[in-house]
Amino acid sequence: MNPDTASKDANSAALASTNFIRNIIESDLTAGKHAARRWSGLPGPADQQRAGPPDPARIRTRFPPEPNGYLHFGHAKSICLNFGLAQDYGGRCHLRFDDTNPEKEEREYVDSIVDSVRWLGFSWDGPVVEGQPAREDNLYFASNYFDWMVRFAEYLIASGHAYVDSQSAEEMRHSRGTLTEAGRDSPYRQRSPEENMDLFKRMQKGEFPDGTHILRAKIDMASANINLRDPAIYRIRHASHHNTGDRWCVYPMYTYAHPIEDALENITHSICTLEFADQRPFYDWLLERLAEGGLLQRPLPRQIEFSRLNLTYIVLSKRKLIQLVEEKHVAGWDDPRLPTLVGARRRGYPAEGFLLFAERVGVSRSDSLIDYALLEDTMREVLNESAERRVAVLDPLKLIIDNYPQGQREECFAPNHPLKPELGKRAMPFGRELWIEREDFMVEPSKGYHRLYPGNTARLRYGYVVKCTGFDRDPSGAVNAVHCDYLPDSKSGTPGADTYKVKGNLHWVSAADACRAEVRLYDRLFAVPSPGARREDDPEGVDRDFREDINPNSMQVIHAWLESALKDVDAEQRFQFERHGYFVADRVDSKAGAPVFNRTVTLRDSWSGKPGQRK
Repeated sequence: MNPDTASKDANSAALASTNFIRNIIESDLTAGKHAARRWSGLPGPADQQRAGPPDPARIRTRFPPEPNGYLHFGHAKSICLNFGLAQDYGGRCHLRFDDTNPEKEEREYVDSIVDSVRWLGFSWDGPVVEGQPAREDNLYFASNYFDWMVRFAEYLIASGHAYVDSQSAEEMRHSRGTLTEAGRDSPYRQRSPEENMDLFKRMQKGEFPDGTHILRAKIDMASANINLRDPAIYRIRHASHHNTGDRWCVYPMYTYAHPIEDALENITHSICTLEFADQRPFYDWLLERLAEGGLLQRPLPRQIEFSRLNLTYIVLSKRKLIQLVEEKHVAGWDDPRLPTLVGARRRGYPAEGFLLFAERVGVSRSDSLIDYALLEDTMREVLNESAERRVAVLDPLKLIIDNYPQGQREECFAPNHPLKPELGKRAMPFGRELWIEREDFMVEPSKGYHRLYPGNTARLRYGYVVKCTGFDRDPSGAVNAVHCDYLPDSKSGTPGADTYKVKGNLHWVSAADACRAEVRLYDRLFAVPSPGARREDDPEGVDRDFREDINPNSMQVIHAWLESALKDVDAEQRFQFERHGYFVADRVDSKAGAPVFNRTVTLRDSWSGKPGQRK
C-alpha cells in the first residue's frame, strides 16, 4: 500500500474510533463503578494515605515502562494517552517502573524515563489538597511490591492454583503444545500444596541454581489460549537488582506482576497495546483468584487494548534499536536520527509536537501504518508558531558591493516572527561584504531564474536592491566572489523601497559580523518506508536485513555563516532559519559563543514522491 494512502486511511479510522476508551471511562464513571474503591489494607508502600481518599469521579491510569532501555516514539503515544485521559477526567496517572527483570535493568534508564515524561509536560504528582500533609506522589516501582507478590504466590500455592515445576525449559516448551495441539500436563503438576510451598520457600532462600524450578499457575493445559496453559509466574534469578540489591533470588514474571501492581495502586483502567490482548484472560484470572481469597478489593482494574504506533521510515523494535547503537550506525541513544525521545529532544522536536501528533493519529483497535510525514507536519506546525526567525547561509558565496563605502556599517531590521509583531524586530549588521547562498548566483541563468546573474537586479532581504556587475573565479575556475552595486534609495522600510520591483529575494549575513558555526543536516535514518521488508520483486519473498536500508545521507555536517544574533543562544533554543528549515542549538555540544545547530525538519516535506524510494 502507498504510505501516503495508508497514513490517510489510518488517520481517518483512528479519528472515527478515537473515543472508544473515553466511552468506556464515561460509562464507568456514570455507573459509579469506582466510587467505593479502597486499598486492601495490606502493609506496604502504597497505602490509603498516599493515594488519597476515594473519589467517585476519579480514574487512575498508569504508564508502566520497563527500565531496560530508552523511550521511543511509540511510548510517547502511550504517555500522551494515559496521562491525557487522567487529566481530562480529573484523575491521576501513575508512573510505574516494571522492574521485574534484574539482569537488564539499570538506574540510567530510570532517570532517562523520568526526564522524558517530564519533558513531554506530564507529572505524576497530584495537586496540593487542603488538609493533606503532602501532595500525592504517584511514582512507583514494581520491586517495592515484591513482598506482596510473594505472599500472593504463596496464597495461590496454598489454594491449589499454583505449583512448582521442575522440568527443564526445553521440556516445558515441548509440553506446552501449539495453536492446534493441546499442551500436556507437567509430571510435577500434582505435587501437594505442602510440597510446593516447601520448594517455593527454598527457592526464595537461594537453595537452587537458576532454572532448577519455576512456579507456574495451575489453569488449563488444554486451553485454546496458550497464555492460559499454566503460565510461569516466578523464576529463580541469582542477580542483583538496581532497587532491591541482593535481597531476592526469585523474581516475578511480568505477566504475573503487572495485574497485581495495577490492583494495589487502585488503577481503574489499565490501558495497553494490542499485543497484550491475548494476556487479558490471565490478567483477569489472576485478579479474580486473589479477590476470591480476600487479598484484593473489587471492582478490579480493567485492561483495555489499543493499537500501537507504527510509523514509516523508522524501526521501534528494542532489539533493532540496540543493534543500531551498539554497532555504531548512530552516535548513541540520543542521536537525533533515532526514534527515541532523547534523540527527538536533541533533534529539536518540540514536546508539544508529540501531543499534537497523538491527537491527530487518535486511538484505534486496529493496527495501521502512519506516514512519517504526518509526524513531521505536526512538528512544523508547532515550530512555525513558536520558533523565532533568523538568517543562516549554509553554502556561502562572497558578495562584494563595490559602490558601498569601505569600512561603513549600518543596521537593517528584520522581524523576529512574522506572525507575532509583538516580538519586535532585531538589527542585522550590513556592510560592504556579505555572504549569500551559492545557489543564488548563476553565470548563465536557466529559464525562470530570478536571482543574481550578470546584469540582473535582486533584493537583499531586509536590505537594499543590488545589481550584479561581475564575478571572480578561483584557479580551478569555480566562482568565489560576486560583484554588484547597490541602489542607495532602495533600502527596505524606507519610502524608496516601493519604487523598485524585483522578482529575486536573497538571504544574506554580514561577512564582518557573521558567526561561523557547525550545522548538522539531519534527515531520515532509513531510505525506505519499511526497513527490512521484503521487496515486491523478490521471488523468495523473505525479509531482509533492515540495516541494508540505512540512508547513507542521513547526516551531513557543514560549517555555515549565521547572523550575529545566533552567536550566544542557549542550548535547545529553536529557530527557523529562513528558507532552510527549523533548527535547534544542540543540547550537548552547543556552547555560548560556539553554537552547534541541528536541523530539526525542513520547511516542506521533501520525501513525498521522491524518486528512487522503494515502497
